[in-house]
Amino acid sequence: MILNVSGISKSFLEERILQCVSFHVEDYEKVAIVGINGAGKTTLLRIIVGEMAPDEGLVTLSKGKTIGYLKQNDAVNSDNSIYDELLGVKKDLTDMEKQLREYEGLMNTLEGAELDTLMDKYTKLSNSFDLAGGYIYRSEIVGVLLGLGFTKEEFDKKVNTLSGGQKTRVALGKLLLSKPDLIILDEPTNHLDMNSIAWLENYLLNYNGAVLVVSHDRYFLDKIATKVIEIDSTRATVFLGNYSDYAVKKEALRNERLKAYLNQQREIAHQEAVIEKLRSFNREKSIKRAESRVKMLDKLERLEKPTEIDADMKLALIPRVLSGNDVLSVRGISKSFGDNHLFDDVSFEIKRGEHVALIGDNGTGKTTILKIINGLLDADSGKIVLGSNVEVGYYDQEHHVLHDDSTLFEEISDEYPELNNTEIRNTLAAFLFTGDDVFKRIKEISGGEKGRVSLAKLMLSNSNFLILDEPTNHLDIQSKEILEDALNDYLGTVFYVSHDRYFINRTADRIIELKNNGLKEYLGNYDYYLEKRDDTPVVKSSSSQEKSTPSETAGKLDYQAQKAEAARKRKIENDLKKCESEIATLEDKKAVLEEKMNDISIATNSVKLQEVVKELTEISDKLDLLYEEWENLASLD
Repeated sequence: MILNVSGISKSFLEERILQCVSFHVEDYEKVAIVGINGAGKTTLLRIIVGEMAPDEGLVTLSKGKTIGYLKQNDAVNSDNSIYDELLGVKKDLTDMEKQLREYEGLMNTLEGAELDTLMDKYTKLSNSFDLAGGYIYRSEIVGVLLGLGFTKEEFDKKVNTLSGGQKTRVALGKLLLSKPDLIILDEPTNHLDMNSIAWLENYLLNYNGAVLVVSHDRYFLDKIATKVIEIDSTRATVFLGNYSDYAVKKEALRNERLKAYLNQQREIAHQEAVIEKLRSFNREKSIKRAESRVKMLDKLERLEKPTEIDADMKLALIPRVLSGNDVLSVRGISKSFGDNHLFDDVSFEIKRGEHVALIGDNGTGKTTILKIINGLLDADSGKIVLGSNVEVGYYDQEHHVLHDDSTLFEEISDEYPELNNTEIRNTLAAFLFTGDDVFKRIKEISGGEKGRVSLAKLMLSNSNFLILDEPTNHLDIQSKEILEDALNDYLGTVFYVSHDRYFINRTADRIIELKNNGLKEYLGNYDYYLEKRDDTPVVKSSSSQEKSTPSETAGKLDYQAQKAEAARKRKIENDLKKCESEIATLEDKKAVLEEKMNDISIATNSVKLQEVVKELTEISDKLDLLYEEWENLASLD
């Protein structure tokens, strides 16, 4: 075990963020931390690396082990070139290499015992240099830079001239090359294109150390994680497997907890009904039995209802009008910016109802194509044709049509006055704005938050052709799933650029790949694209040819079980009715006998009185048995 986190709790002011969080990371294990925005994931990482003290609990790193930590948007600033900045990580090797060259220069000037001593030092240092990777470290640096999306032509660029995203990639490269025993990464894929993310996945999978990563990139987590730690409602739950395994187990666990909660609620309601019935019998024994059941209910540990996505937060996208079958025709467009030639003679078509993803390396011109389609840029050549009755809804991260002085609530209500307060709040909540957040002014929120507001507005529009540029950026997993469900139910047409492979996998039915040498189309989702791109044959399982599938067999068993359960309940119901009927009959007889005892002619006749008392005792005994039988039957229901 390399890391042990035990009983970590943390609060800010009166708000509890983490409560008794415990887990461990084994040597070479690849662990993911997931949870909604604000769940405390980054806080937990900062506590682990010692940047923040917990209120309670202990973090223990195995003796002699090292940690490397990459924060969100961590950036490097220096006057060094990109290559030299990464080379600085290998200073021990460059110092050893420099010493070796000095020894080599001295060899021609010494002889005898001095030369022997020098040769001995040289041999030892050379062996150490070799064992430390001295003969491969330069190729390692080149491999990491290329893997993270830098071209060889960019190696000499000064770090302080780079964009924020490029500086973060430099920081990531330095961390990877430092090779700590435990790598901790906070959203490492935010500034990487698809090829770079795939390279990072492979690098981490083969990394000779442990990895702890926070990420909203579900495809990435599927590839690398062997264990998932979920932070939910301040507490941590550990799931073995990758993200998909976690999602299945999480749903099963939620369903199990919900089932237990609903079963307990039904049992409570049933017990309350039995108590009410026992009290209605108005007999000393039945009232005592009722009181006993009340005490039992009071002692019952009530289960909390599991947290779940509010159904009202699900988005319904309904186009106002139906477009023609031909939605978009792109005919031979080309675009350059000065000497930077992006693409030439690009042509494709999109039909009504299609969900099409445009993918490609950074810099190939994907966003530029979206802007040309929306009239924000002119193509150098070619033509864009929209079909009949096409109403475009465009989400562009660089062109948010928002009003700085409006609150988030007003931004939605002014655009869609037909929505009530609850509908507006639910829409904003789907994009992570809750409570008093909705009263913040647009000018007060971050660029990422503005993007989410713009996306919320677009999702409420009546457009029949949605064009989206990186719609899942700045969304947590829950919000991504809400957006995915909305797009999958959408009857209109969708065309988008995204590097979120899980999102593409769930929402695209066609993929257009933009490459330097043109377009290539794939009629399927992202997994299909990978399969066909790599020309990997699909192997069909022969089990699908079996006459009876496991699900069919399970279905038959479920039906038989349902029939048996229905028959059992009918028998209990009939027995209860029969028992209640007998109780009612005997209670009537008992009332008649008690009335007789008040008759003077019987009360003064010892023989007749004895007969009445005997019969009354027999009926009371029978009633006691019947009440007990009724209670037992009621408990079986």
